[in-house]
Amino acid sequence: MKRFVLLDTVEIPDNAGALCLFEYGEDFVIKIAGGDGGQLMNTRMHGSEDALAAIPCQQVASRPQVRALIGGLGMGFTLASALQHLGTDAEVTVAELVPGVVEWNRGALGAKAGYPLRDPRTRVVLEDVAKLLQRASQAYDAIMLDVDNGPEGLTQKGNGWLYSAAGLRQCHQALRPRGRLAVWSASADRPFGERVRRAGFRVEEVQVYAHGNRGTRHTLWIAEKLG
Repeated sequence: MKRFVLLDTVEIPDNAGALCLFEYGEDFVIKIAGGDGGQLMNTRMHGSEDALAAIPCQQVASRPQVRALIGGLGMGFTLASALQHLGTDAEVTVAELVPGVVEWNRGALGAKAGYPLRDPRTRVVLEDVAKLLQRASQAYDAIMLDVDNGPEGLTQKGNGWLYSAAGLRQCHQALRPRGRLAVWSASADRPFGERVRRAGFRVEEVQVYAHGNRGTRHTLWIAEKLG
């Protein structure tokens, strides 16, 4: 019988709690320490994380020297998908706030996504993605954000700015002409889609299965920069 085996616990900076990595049979699971027992992510259900990168990266892949930004390394599946769909001259920057998550991906967890951190096109920045965005101007062809459970499902209050009107306007500023913004959420949120439009994007809300072609579905907003 499978059971959860705690492998490691790492602190989230700024006294924002801790994350726990568990082994569960052949899979890995990440949870918030001291939470309600719910899973933040696991290695069995990552279809929506794959799509978060696949859709926008396919749309910009023909550009020379694509520059992409991923907010949140997670279990590495979004990064692996971005690398799969971009050319050899691309560069994918991953902003991860928790150093321990990066170390997990360099270890046994990384095998599940094919060790994307080892790809020479990958650049890791140990920083809040919001700070990178605040310094950026027409720097990226694609921005992919998976930093929390979504606009209405925040597990960390500090992530709220990314989903705000100000945060979305900064994403617009950070993108090159006709760049793509992709945002992951555990659930649909119609007001957020309208907020993205008002920030200067043409946006589509996409429902994607977390695993296979049935069961839980997650929401992606895929937006093209206008102007």
